[in-house]
Amino acid sequence: MIPTITAFENSPDRGKGQARDMRVRWALEEVGQSYDVRLVSFSEMKEGAHRALHPFGQIPTYEEGDLALFESGAIVFHIAERHAGLLPDDANARARAITWMFAALSTVEPPIVDLQNAVLLERDKGWYEQRLPIVKDRTRDRLGELSRRLGDADWLDGAFSAGDLLMVTVLRRLNASGILNEYPNLSAYVARGEARPAFRRAFDAQLAVFTAASNP
Repeated sequence: MIPTITAFENSPDRGKGQARDMRVRWALEEVGQSYDVRLVSFSEMKEGAHRALHPFGQIPTYEEGDLALFESGAIVFHIAERHAGLLPDDANARARAITWMFAALSTVEPPIVDLQNAVLLERDKGWYEQRLPIVKDRTRDRLGELSRRLGDADWLDGAFSAGDLLMVTVLRRLNASGILNEYPNLSAYVARGEARPAFRRAFDAQLAVFTAASNP
């Protein structure tokens, strides 16, 4: 059965591959699973039909038969568990890969999202200039720790895994800030992820949606 995912009808990232359906698209492309995409508008995301799939009115969602999932990390984990290629066969290596999935979303992403929100939503606040350096320092703390752990390795724990897939998509959120350039090994790490054919297919598919929405 071909799964169906939801994505923005008109993504606020303007086709830069940062909307969270990108993670799911990439995972599906990595494992060679065909999929359908149902585009939703911002208003449709808040309506009852979509909230039945995603109680918080966001994207992506994932439907396969009578299974409906939300949260990009949970969806990627579901895909990785049911298809070869994103989780190692060795039990210990598999557990470590899953740990990196959690680390990407629970430890590394929050300060990055906080920085993005500060830059995008808080510029008009009186405390913006005082808060911004603090938020940047928190992000740099996490990046420094990740950089030291990665070292000169290609991937976080041996072969590419779902942990790397999620970590790369999280780090790409910093593209506009320039902060990632302060960590050459992390910049190279992201570039390796972006060079994977599955990533390019997912990126091009998401970009095509934005292009079509911009040129009706």
